[in-house]
Amino acid sequence: MFKPIADWISQRILRYLEKQTGRYAPFFAPDIEVLRKTLQPCDILLIEGNSRLSAIIKYLTQSTWSHAALYVGDGVELCITIGEQKVLIEAEARTGITAGVLSKYAVFNTRICRPMGLSDDERRKVIDYVVKRIGTPYDSRQIIDLARYLFPYPPVPVALRRRLLAIGSGDPTRAICSTLIGEAFTAIHYPILPENAVIGGKAYAIAPYVQSESDHIRRHGLFTPRDFDVSPYFEIVKPQSENGFDFHALPWIPQEPV
Repeated sequence: MFKPIADWISQRILRYLEKQTGRYAPFFAPDIEVLRKTLQPCDILLIEGNSRLSAIIKYLTQSTWSHAALYVGDGVELCITIGEQKVLIEAEARTGITAGVLSKYAVFNTRICRPMGLSDDERRKVIDYVVKRIGTPYDSRQIIDLARYLFPYPPVPVALRRRLLAIGSGDPTRAICSTLIGEAFTAIHYPILPENAVIGGKAYAIAPYVQSESDHIRRHGLFTPRDFDVSPYFEIVKPQSENGFDFHALPWIPQEPV
C-alpha cells in the first residue's frame, strides 16, 4: 500500500525540482559542432543547469556546475536518437543511468575536464565501466532524501554546506552527484581529489582542511561536478582555443571617446 503512495510523492518532488527557472541565458555557449570536435573519449562535460535542483547543487557545492556527463565518443555502440549519436553517459534521479546526445546541452554553459596521461586501455576501462551500467535505475522512492532538497538554503556556515549532501544520502543524491563518474575513475586508480604526493623528488602537501574534506568525500563517495573542475589531475579545455582561435580575426567596433 505504501509503495504507490511513495512513488506518487517522489515523482511530484522530482517534477518540482526539475522545473526550469526563468531568465537563464548562457554567458557563452560554443557552437555544438565546435564542442563535438573538441571533446575526446573520457572527457568530463560539466554543465551549468537551470533547474531548481541545479540551483541547490550550485549553492551547496559553491560552484557554477550542477551536472556532469562522461563523453564516450562515437566509437561506442549506443543507439541513435533522431539522427544524432548518443555520446554522453550520465546519471539522473528520475531516469537512472542513461546515454544522451550532446545537443541536449547546446544552450548551457559547459566546461570540459580532461584526465591527463591515460592510456587507450585505461580510457576503455573507464568507458566500459559506465556503459555496462546504462539502464541501472535509482530508487527514487527515498522520500526523505528527496524532500530535503525542498529546503535548499539552510542557514549553515559555507564550510559545512557541502557536507549536507552526505546526511541521510541515498540513491537520489548519488544520482544528483557525480558518483558514477567518480567510481569509474576510481576503478582504474585515477585520482580526482588532491593528494599528498612526491613528484620529481619534491613533496607536495595539502592543507589539513582540504585533507579532511577529501577524506569525507571519499568516505561517502559523493563526488560533485566541482571536484573535477578544481582537481589538479584534470585539464580544463577551451573549445575556442582548441579550434584555432585567433583574436586578430575578431571584428572590433571603435569606441567613441567619452
